[in-house]
Amino acid sequence: MKPVLVVGGGPAGLEAARGLADLGYKTILVEKNDFLGGKPIEEHYSVFTPDQRDAQEAMQEMIDAVTGRAEIDIRMGTTVIAADGDAPNIMVTLKGKADEEMVEVSSVILATGFKHFDPGRETQMYGYYEYDDVITLVDAEKMLKEKNFVRPSNGEKPKQVCFIQCVGSRDRQIGNQWCSKVCCGIASQEALEIRQLLPDCRVFVFYIDLRAYGFWEDDVYWKAQEQYHVNFIRGIVTEVTKRGDQVVVKGEDTTLGRPMEIPMDVVVLSVGMEPSEGTTAMSKIFDLPLEHHGYIGTTGGCLNTVSTSREGIFVAGAAAGPADLEDSVSMGGAAAMKAAGFVRKAEAQPA
Repeated sequence: MKPVLVVGGGPAGLEAARGLADLGYKTILVEKNDFLGGKPIEEHYSVFTPDQRDAQEAMQEMIDAVTGRAEIDIRMGTTVIAADGDAPNIMVTLKGKADEEMVEVSSVILATGFKHFDPGRETQMYGYYEYDDVITLVDAEKMLKEKNFVRPSNGEKPKQVCFIQCVGSRDRQIGNQWCSKVCCGIASQEALEIRQLLPDCRVFVFYIDLRAYGFWEDDVYWKAQEQYHVNFIRGIVTEVTKRGDQVVVKGEDTTLGRPMEIPMDVVVLSVGMEPSEGTTAMSKIFDLPLEHHGYIGTTGGCLNTVSTSREGIFVAGAAAGPADLEDSVSMGGAAAMKAAGFVRKAEAQPA
């Protein structure tokens, strides 16, 4: 039996590999980093949204579920650099640190994740590369994991913090014409955690529309607002400047219809998702069309979220578009089932 190739060792890829192994299928799990776990490990997530479970602990369970299993061949520090043929007979070239190897696989699951928007890429209106106290959700997450949220400029505990939503999302001027789906919930979660750590710190969230879907609304948004008194202000931030030792947020409170100018100790930019370099590279290597936002296109719409235009090749998680952890893990499981079904049918056909 030729193995199934899973590209990416984040939540979606881990679930896909585990599912295939549970079904008795050999799997090669390829991860470019020297560790498994994807963004939650790479970017030092504090807790998951909305259940607020320790991220390291939860991801370790997923990693343990694939480690040491005879069915799963884990290749870390490895990338896919070429592919030839069609499923169930695809020759794939894997490049490790020291050498290259060609392997034949029966099916492929691409779980190459996403990258965060660079808030200084198009404009410096938010001053991310100018002011130490302007940070991103990712920067804040690292401090919250360590239970030590401070001003980067001086190491002091902040007295006033704000989040600016939709940085790099829902922006036609830069071409990112999508909602990144998780930023509102994660900002609400981080705001809640800051208030837990620093009860005397005032925390604001400036938003265009607050999009806390499903249980995120009740378990995170309302909890942050009612229990921890986070201030949610509907408004548009037009500029972040410096005044003395503070950063100043300028914009408009769209509810009251008046301008605002508020000094802050820390500004957190809620950066959105973009297709990862790995996603773009795999689309070229496996000759897969991208949908019009730049993610790997699927063929079944909402009724089949993992099948691509090439038979036997599937996609899972944020490689197919903005996705939260629940989406990613669910898609990983669905892709495993689809791949197993494809391989089983292929093996049943006469040679």
